[in-house]
Parts: sequence; structure tokens; C-alpha cells
Amino acid sequence: MAVILRLFSESGMNMIDIGANLTHDSFDKDRAQVIADAQQVGVGAFIITGSDADCSQKARDLAHQYPDCCYATAGVHPHHAGDYDGEIEDLISGLLSDDKVVAVGETGLDYFRDFSPREAQVFSFERHIQMAVETQMPMFLHQRDAHKDFGPILKEHRDQLSRVVVHCFTDNEQALFDYLDMDCHIGITGWICDERRGTHLIDLVHNIPSDRLMIETDSPYLMPRNLKPKPKSRRNEPKYLPHIAEEVARIVGKPVEQLVAESTETSRQFFGL
Repeated sequence: MAVILRLFSESGMNMIDIGANLTHDSFDKDRAQVIADAQQVGVGAFIITGSDADCSQKARDLAHQYPDCCYATAGVHPHHAGDYDGEIEDLISGLLSDDKVVAVGETGLDYFRDFSPREAQVFSFERHIQMAVETQMPMFLHQRDAHKDFGPILKEHRDQLSRVVVHCFTDNEQALFDYLDMDCHIGITGWICDERRGTHLIDLVHNIPSDRLMIETDSPYLMPRNLKPKPKSRRNEPKYLPHIAEEVARIVGKPVEQLVAESTETSRQFFGL
């Protein structure tokens, strides 16, 4: 890992972590240091994920607190879709007019956990789609074990939407090809470093065009399991984004500098940074 960090530090590369849950309470005591540590290894920008009403407001506020490097999304994760109502929709809609908020979401469907009723998830997802259609802002989407419903809903509205990323992609070949056919971008996380459940991504990532591939940590979740030496903390951080980039570059057979340059430019264009 030390070699990887030195490479990015010395090269001056400015990567973009397109999915960092920096409002999470695990960062409350050292958030500034977490951002600084990531910047030291070449992560120059962070898209802070908004996953419910409160989190989206905090993400917006953090983006203003760190205006040189942070941006935010605003939305309601499917886990919280049961809380979605007109008041929350008005709040999210208002946040979307802020110049530091760059995407609608996180939104989508999650049938793996089913923390919210599926009917509520679909309703929330479709309302977010309507906001994205009205604003023509990019969409930041979540899908887990729900492609059978998620795919058709997205396809029905895809022509009305601008840019779409299915972030933290973990699904199968059919889902990937369906999203690519719909001109979606794909976010890859440290899941690809997980020998227990992410090995299928090793074959699939080859199919993602360079101008559709973006990388992210989804921190504090999804710590790359093959980090060496193994961190003492189980908290994932944006400073591990270079490791994910190196793994993806190795898998697809590209120099890591090329992979970083391509994914960074793709992310910059997607979010209009």
C-alpha cells in the first residue's frame, strides 16, 4: 500500500471519489483529517452522498464548508424510502437548486435488506426520477438484488433523463449490459477487492467502456479486503481510493496512471465539475 500511496502523492494526480459518505458519524471526530489524508495521496475531490433528508442537508453544508474539494448529492436511499413524503420531497427539491449539489440521489431499490416496503421504494425512486427529469441533473443510483424492477423503471424514463450512474455496482452480467445499453455510467468500489463476494466483477469490469467507468470508496463502508498491511480500523476512507484504482487497472491491463486519468475525466464531465 505504501508504494501505491507514494505513486499518487508524487504524481500530483487529483482523483475524484464519486461516493463518500462523509456525513457518517464515524467521521465526526476527525473528518478534516480524513479529507486531508485523502488529499495527501491524490484524491482531490469528493462527492458526498446524501442518503436521507438530514444527511442530504449535512452533505450540502459540508460541500460549502470545503468548497475547494467537496460536492454533494441530495436524495433518499431506498432504506429510508418508507419515510419519503411531500415534506421531504420539498426539502430535497430545494437542495437541488444549491450550486454545490451536483446530482439527484442516492435513490433506487434495495431488495437485499428490504428496510423499507418495496412499494415505498418504487414510489420514492419514481419521485426522484421526476425531480431529475425536471432539473436535468445527473442521477446517483443504488440497486441491490432489485434489477427485475429497477431496470424496467429506469428504462421507461431513461430518454427523459440526462446522465445516470449506477453506483457501487455489484450485480451480474445481464444487469451490467442492461445499464450500459441504457447509456448509464458504472461506479466500482472496493467490492472488487473482496475475495468472498466480488470476484465476478473481475470479469465484468472489462466490459465497461473507459468513458463510463468511475471509481469510489463508498466509505466508511466496503473497506478493500486486500489492503496490505491490513488497517487496524475497519472504517473505510477516501484515502484508499488509489488502491481501488490500482486493482481495477491491474485487472483491465492498463497503467494505473491511464486508468486514473480516464476515470477522473469521466467523473468530472459526469458531475459537471
